[in-house]
Amino acid sequence: MRVGGIIPARYHSTRLDGKVLADIAGKPMVQWVYERACSARALSEVTVATDDARVAEAVAGFGGNVRMTRADHKSGTDRIAEVAREAGYDVIVNIQGDEPMIDPAAIDAAVAPFADDPSLRMGTIATRITDEGEHLDPAAVKVVRDLQGFALYFSRAPIPYFRVDAGTLAPGAPRMHPCGLWPLKHIGLYVYTAETLLWFAGLKPTLLEQTEGLEQLRALENGCRIKVVEVEYSPIGVDTPEDLQRVRRMMEEGLGSE
Repeated sequence: MRVGGIIPARYHSTRLDGKVLADIAGKPMVQWVYERACSARALSEVTVATDDARVAEAVAGFGGNVRMTRADHKSGTDRIAEVAREAGYDVIVNIQGDEPMIDPAAIDAAVAPFADDPSLRMGTIATRITDEGEHLDPAAVKVVRDLQGFALYFSRAPIPYFRVDAGTLAPGAPRMHPCGLWPLKHIGLYVYTAETLLWFAGLKPTLLEQTEGLEQLRALENGCRIKVVEVEYSPIGVDTPEDLQRVRRMMEEGLGSE
């Protein structure tokens, strides 16, 4: 099984322009993502997909594999689909370009089910929510699964809703239902078979997708099951200048640099 990791990396960003090239401990952010992805045992190859010459030059500068794409793509999924059409991968992993501390083990965990079950079309990962505030935060996307580990729904709402009181919890305390169910935060790393990725990229946005602002709902609405693997990794993405300063401090102190 030939598995390609593709990192969509556009230069422009609404809240932090040029963030993929932001310096973190002496390296551009995209280099951290690329090198960590290359440490994942499941990946045969890692490629950065960009429409910006500055990003392409930076990736080539550290010896990375880069592909130029069209500039009119509306999403990272569309960008990696363009690369995947010519790459000849059996399975493609969409790796976010703004997570410089991505755990290679999380990538391996997401890909692992595809080696055992040839019927799988799409997969992703999630981690336990242990903070009540995060469970209620619409910026944290939640997912609920069926008994076989497939996604039932993704939402910005606090799903599952705890109808029975979870106990006397101080703000920020662990949040678990008395029956033992932890809510799960979705992590935006996706695995597709090549056929599924190209099919998905050709679909029109759906009503639930547009309502929640969550692209993965397009797959569910069109009948594609999504395998959700629980991992311990919780991402620290870079969306704002404050996020960038936080990650810089952590990386410079040596956390996550190995």
